[in-house]
Amino acid sequence: MDWEDLRYFAALANTGSLSGAARSIGVEHATVARRVARLERETGLKLVDRRGRRFLLTAEGGKIASIARAMEKNADAIERVKAARSLALEAEVVISAPPAYASARLAGPLADLRKRHPGIRVSMIGEKRQASLDRREADLAIRLSRPTAGDLTAFKIGEALFRLYASPAYLAETPVGAWAFVAYEQGMDAAPQQAELLAMLKGRPIGLRASTLEMQTAFILAGGGVGMLPDFAVEGLDGLVVADPAMLPLVRDIWLVVHTDMRHAPAIRAVMDCLGRFARPSRPTNEGMQT
Repeated sequence: MDWEDLRYFAALANTGSLSGAARSIGVEHATVARRVARLERETGLKLVDRRGRRFLLTAEGGKIASIARAMEKNADAIERVKAARSLALEAEVVISAPPAYASARLAGPLADLRKRHPGIRVSMIGEKRQASLDRREADLAIRLSRPTAGDLTAFKIGEALFRLYASPAYLAETPVGAWAFVAYEQGMDAAPQQAELLAMLKGRPIGLRASTLEMQTAFILAGGGVGMLPDFAVEGLDGLVVADPAMLPLVRDIWLVVHTDMRHAPAIRAVMDCLGRFARPSRPTNEGMQT
């Protein structure tokens, strides 16, 4: 048996489609189909039921998928141990962070890092989703919530304060009862800042939903409504004012997250130390980069 076939089958089991499995591995979907078919021949088991573009696991397929996932998890652990040994002060470190936060807060620290450690190459991935640190989709991640699952270590490096913002012209010409709001798409309704905004609607409409903070900020700046923005999105930005000064800001902690297996790798440690030095908590905190 080719053990790589199990990896392809695990990807198919996780995504439910050839295209999804292919994207997760970085191959053509025909390669996934060929690998899975070969695994079925080698085992003599029917592992999937093909229903159009969807693939459903058979009972035997479910058992094999569980074994394959466990093998994949152990293989990822071996890769992390290997990487932690090899990531000297000349290496690439991948950081996943919300795009607006990365632009506003990470440029200075990472420029300083490059001066101190020119051998470290940083790849910044600006994304809302949570990259998998288990599978090393990223080495470090910036998150607005502390992880509660997985073998991860998190350090608080600051706080984000969310307030209602609008343009002065919009506030001058629009009564409070007629405000229209700017928000994320509905998939973000459970996020604390979105939930806070939704609680304020009281029959007033959401005039724009946008997938990125940058689009929301631009629309609010153009006089399109009132929105909940973090302090890092409006720093140095003229044309926006707090819409409700009496409202207490919503505070969300900012966490720097690393897989525990990787936290002592020299290059990753250097990046963590640099981001910790530049951390700007909005309120005093005794949580930091202690190990």
